[in-house]
Formats: sequence, C-alpha cells, structure tokens
Amino acid sequence: MAQQEYLWWQSGTVYQVYPRSFQDSDGDGVGDLKGIISRLDYLKWLGITAVWVSPIYPSPMADFGYDISDYCGIHPLFGTMEDFDQLLQEVHQRDMKLILDLVPNHTSNEHPWFLESRSSRDNPKRDWYIWRDAKEDGSEPNNWLAVFGGSGWEWDDKTQQYYYHAFLKEQPDLNWRNPEVQKAMFDVMRFWLDKGVDGFRVDVMWHMIKDEKLRDNPPNPDYKQSQSTYQQVVPAFSTDQPEVHDIVAMMRDVMDEYDNRVMIGEIYLPIHRLVTYYGADNEGTHLPFNFMLITLDWNATVLKSHIDEYEGALPEGGWPNWVIGNHDKPRITSRVGTSQAKVAGMLLLTLRGTPTMYYGDEIGMRDVPIPPDKIQDPQGLNMPDKDLSRDPARTPMQWDNSKNAGFTEDGEPWLPLPDNFKRINVEVQRDDPYSMLTFYRRLLELRQKELALHIGDYQPVMARSPLLAYIRKNNGQSYLIVLNLGHKPCVFRPEHESYTGTVVLATDPERENQKVKGNISLAGDEGLLILLD
Repeated sequence: MAQQEYLWWQSGTVYQVYPRSFQDSDGDGVGDLKGIISRLDYLKWLGITAVWVSPIYPSPMADFGYDISDYCGIHPLFGTMEDFDQLLQEVHQRDMKLILDLVPNHTSNEHPWFLESRSSRDNPKRDWYIWRDAKEDGSEPNNWLAVFGGSGWEWDDKTQQYYYHAFLKEQPDLNWRNPEVQKAMFDVMRFWLDKGVDGFRVDVMWHMIKDEKLRDNPPNPDYKQSQSTYQQVVPAFSTDQPEVHDIVAMMRDVMDEYDNRVMIGEIYLPIHRLVTYYGADNEGTHLPFNFMLITLDWNATVLKSHIDEYEGALPEGGWPNWVIGNHDKPRITSRVGTSQAKVAGMLLLTLRGTPTMYYGDEIGMRDVPIPPDKIQDPQGLNMPDKDLSRDPARTPMQWDNSKNAGFTEDGEPWLPLPDNFKRINVEVQRDDPYSMLTFYRRLLELRQKELALHIGDYQPVMARSPLLAYIRKNNGQSYLIVLNLGHKPCVFRPEHESYTGTVVLATDPERENQKVKGNISLAGDEGLLILLD
C-alpha cells in the first residue's frame, strides 16, 4: 500500500506533554504554554510528529486539571488563549500536530453546570448529573466505589440527594444519557476543532455511561490488600456499558465533520473488550489506547501471546497503537529497570501501530521519590498507606545540569527533582552516541524513514523466552527485531528459517553494521534491529 494512503496519526509518533512539568517560562515553578512553545524545536529534532497536551483548562486543580470548570478556556497558571493560539500555530509551523485532552465523563464541582444542577431538585440542569435518593436506611444508592478511594456517592445536604462521582467528590459525573449533555460536549469539541486542533485524547472513555438501573457491582474475588480500595468490587455496572458505543459513535460523527482529525480513547480493558471501541465498521474511536505494555508483566512469553492476540483481535481496518508510559502509571525505566529501558523503547517504536511516548522517557527519567509532606496527588493522599501516588512519574523534565534542571529559573518546582538530574538530562545526552536520547532519536528517525517500520505488516517469529522476536515488512523490505527481555546472554535460534541480514540499529551501537546469519547471540538486555537480505 502506498504511503499516502496512511493518515498522519497512523504513520507518526505521539508525545505526551504533562504541562505542569515540561517547562516553566514565568518562574512560578509550574510549567506553562509558553514553556512548551520554547521546547517545540527539541520535539521536532527528536522526531516527534504529534504533541498531546494534558489538560490546560480552568480548574480548581483537585485532580490537576482533570476537574474542569470551563471547557473553553485556559487556566491562568498555563497562560492565556493567545498563548494557546500561538502554541497551535507554532506546532503547525513545524509540521507537527496538536492533540488536546478532552474530559467528558465528569466536570469540576465548581463548573457552572454543576452549580446549577446542585441549586435545586427542579433546576433544568438537575438531570445533567447523576442524582439519586438515599436508600430507606439513609445509605448510598448502591455499592459503587470511587477510583481515588471511598464511596462513589456524595451526599448533598441542600437538596437531600446523593450524586455519583467515579473519581473525586470534586469531580461529579455527567449524565451522558441526557441529550442536552451530549450536545453541550459536542459543542465543546467543535470549539477546539474550529480553532484547528488536530484531535483529542478522550479521558476515561469507558466510564461515560452507567447501568441505568444502578445495580450493585459484584465483589472482586481476586482483591488484594495492597490494591486500591476501588478494586474491592468489579466495575461491571459502573463502566463499559453497551450504550457507551452509541456515545463514542456520536463523538466520532463530530470528528468527521472536520478533515483528518484523530480521536484517541483512554480505555483500561482486556483486549476483547478494548477492540469493540473501534466501533462497527471502524466508526468508533480511531485509536482505543492499548495499555498492554504498561499493565502486563515484563516477560517475553506473556508479551508475545498478548501482542499476537491483539493483532488477531483487531477489526478489519482497525489501526493498532502502543504505550509504555503515561501520567497515571510508574515510568517505564522504574518498572523494567534502567538496563531494559532501551529494549522497551525499541519494542514501542518497532511494533505495528501508532506509538505514544511519555515526556522524559527518551532520556530514561525514573520515578522520583516524593517525601510524604510533598505529595500532591489525591490518589496518594486519599490512600496514604498504599503508596499509590502518581507524583513520582510527573516530576519536572530534566533539560540540563543548571539549577532546577533548566525547568524553572527562579521558582521552586511544583514537584522535586531527583538528586542525579545533572547526569540524566537532555543536554548531557544530546551529543553522547551511547545515550538513551541518541538511541530514541535514531530509532525515531529510522522508523519514520522506513515504510516497513511505520506502516509495514507484523509477522510473529517463534523465539524462546526471554527473547521476543518479530518481523516488520513492506514491499519486499523486511526487518527482524530480536529483543532480550532478560539480563543474561542467550541465543536466538530460528526454528524454521535461517535469517541473514545486517544489524542497522542496536541498544549497544557496537553491534551495528555486523552481518548475522542463522543463530544470533544476544547479550543480556540487548535489542537488535536487523535489515534482512
């Protein structure tokens, strides 16, 4: 298939910017839009084609911007609408795309819609949220729990009813069964699409519709004490309801009013349920986020079976995608270890489908320990005994070895930096041929240049654990990728075919340009990208 038949979001690489932590331009210790603008040349140099920016809207910041009080504004902390317009213009000038976060499941409890809804039982916006009477004994309408701890129901003294919130009590869930809510949110989408935004990453898409009868969720037989309290029950009735697909299809219709935009859905579900979000005839979300590499054990046998299952489950015409890090989960370098971080990067950027990178992963940033008195994340604060704070993966980007790693000149960074930022930063790694950053940049460059790597077919290859192997091919050109997910040396012994080729990129550059044939020896933590003869 010719390259021009593929859309930008199929052939490119998405990079997530967490705006509080990327670059501070005004010295208040919090990143902002002007800061992002000042670093766009870096992203272009790195080889990024699309920038996804986490929420920048007005918000009381109970959940750092995922509690929105105005969907069509910019929080003063991040700048002005003029700054946003400039960001959009500058991204487009560099031939990159801009993707915004859309949070349609819930608003802030300070949003004008909720203030109206809460004002009285007969307010016209009462039904915009999920209000229910208490049970006869005064208890909650059902046993639904909040992701950030505690009950999913909050009592409102004034109107003598409970409202439902899947996350914080400051984040009441919208009632997506109400056509007025649907219209209001579609208008929000059009506001940003009219400005020229290239797409949305849709927050907690699978939460958007709840069981109409509000039935109790069943207890989770596999619950462990170390887990979040939310996992005490299985969210069978509070998430992933059949009607959600009607909503997703309507959102897609809005996207399709505009040329060449993308909708990415945040969905934490098993593969067979995840792929239903592509919709009938691929008229759902373009890319239901695939978090397999974030959630599964780092084990070659496990990953291989899931990669192949995913490839096999994709609907005809459905485009795959991969993620190894985001603002909600531990960083990949902390999860798999520094020695495996390059292997993880090679896996992300050579599998078939659109990769999404998380800021700082390209320099090997690790989770930063946050002292208890500096924890900001509500998930960490609400369940302090479970060490579930997401702050360690949200710390400021490490740009150079100057004060505050070049993130902010004067301010106290909103989260602390690690002690070793003078060794692990962009400036130190930029010209080091052996650095993580150089590795990522070369990998991105090769990926964009070679059709086989960014739009080519995927062919599984049998390999014994701890090796993971597969082929990417397009129009007669084939690449063999062999990854050692273990720490010890081992040998790749192809069972049915003898591969010959040249190593074009490796986690250790010394291996490059070597010819390989038949059995291939790999060091521990090594990855090879081989152009086959």
